[in-house]
Amino acid sequence: MAVTVQDIYHFLQEKAPFHLQMDFDNAGFLVGRSNQPVQRVLVALDITEAVIQEAKELSAQLIVAHHPVIWGGAKSVTDQSVTGRKLLGLIENHISAICAHTNLDAICGGVNDALAVRLGLTDLEQLHQDGVDDEGRPYGIGRVGLVPEQNLYDFAQAVKQLLGSHGIRLVDGGKPVHKVAVGGGSCSSMMSDALAKGCDTFVTADVKYDGFLDARALGLNLIDAGHYPTEQVVCPVLKDWISEKFPQLTVDLSKRHHEVFSYL
Repeated sequence: MAVTVQDIYHFLQEKAPFHLQMDFDNAGFLVGRSNQPVQRVLVALDITEAVIQEAKELSAQLIVAHHPVIWGGAKSVTDQSVTGRKLLGLIENHISAICAHTNLDAICGGVNDALAVRLGLTDLEQLHQDGVDDEGRPYGIGRVGLVPEQNLYDFAQAVKQLLGSHGIRLVDGGKPVHKVAVGGGSCSSMMSDALAKGCDTFVTADVKYDGFLDARALGLNLIDAGHYPTEQVVCPVLKDWISEKFPQLTVDLSKRHHEVFSYL
């Protein structure tokens, strides 16, 4: 029996329930027909025009991504806007889209666990618990764990290498690194949670200037390793989930989607 888009959506709903997404989010089954048969899936952090072209060339029927392809609604679908061109590219090529965003950030085994594991953290716990799901499993953004005590700059170099970051920004809070909080993507607003957990170091992304000032004043080592590197770690996880559940499918990681900017 053929696997359909709906089958894959229901599986991801079990792994990362979509109703756990934050109020501002737009995660879910966003483009396509639910009964469309699927033989090939492309996994990417973002659904860009390049990723859509890649899916077309691979003859993939579905893209599973982290960031939603539609933000804030679409008032028109034409080739005069980026969103319009992406939606046209998906629809015209019969490619469906499922996007798991803040629900995937929060659940056990999602973005933040993948980030913590990639950085070698042990004794993991939640940075902030938002609640429990329908099966009683706790969920929340961010993780906290331990690394062997080390110099901040040695740890920062390791973060850069392990995440494949082109560059990182950091503030030295004046402490060695041992208890580390991580928040994939834009989580610098959770510095207070990191401090409340007794962390000396916080790894996240998209930190504003005043965030670095606050971190130094509060004595917190703060590392901005980039949005893409701190979240791309979940794409292999999604690939493995889908491949293990549906071994008859071909599941690819995007080779076209990379960090959007460079460092000089």
